[in-house]
Amino acid sequence: MLIAGVDEVGRGPLAGPVTAACVVFESGYTNPNIGDSKKLSAKKRELLVEVIKKDAIAWSIVSVGHHRIKRHNIREASRIAMALAVKRIKADLVLVDGNVPIDISIPQETIIGGDALRVEIGAASILAKVWRDHLMNVLDKKYPGYGLAKHAGYPTESHREAVKNYGPSKIHRVDFRGVREYLPIRIAV
Repeated sequence: MLIAGVDEVGRGPLAGPVTAACVVFESGYTNPNIGDSKKLSAKKRELLVEVIKKDAIAWSIVSVGHHRIKRHNIREASRIAMALAVKRIKADLVLVDGNVPIDISIPQETIIGGDALRVEIGAASILAKVWRDHLMNVLDKKYPGYGLAKHAGYPTESHREAVKNYGPSKIHRVDFRGVREYLPIRIAV
């Protein structure tokens, strides 16, 4: 039986996409180093990405940007990203981190805290986190002044201050508090 794990990162930031990854391992695969990406150092995550990609039967990563986040809301955009990541692999069962099912045709099981409990979900969380962090480094060069490489778009004090001083960039989530109050006021004529 092929079991996939799917997880997302980037629900809380003020800028950038939400990113999901899906990973499938051989049945019985274990690796005690793979777990919740938030509990691993950036260096350890980078090293584990190579191990995960080498050991996995299949993996995929999908980012959903600020337009879809605005159109659907962050919760639904996260579900969309996870569903799209799952649709790029083959599996008999999908383990979804959290308690909200996603819109897929494959049987699924939701697991709260699954990134710390199942290697498949932990691996997905690591791939998604590293991918999104790399993407935020690229976006930092495209949108200088916000410090995106440093905080990955999360609402740190320095990021909130930059949004206040410069206004939101094109990749900021305009419906999020901390961004929407700094949008230019448009007066209908």
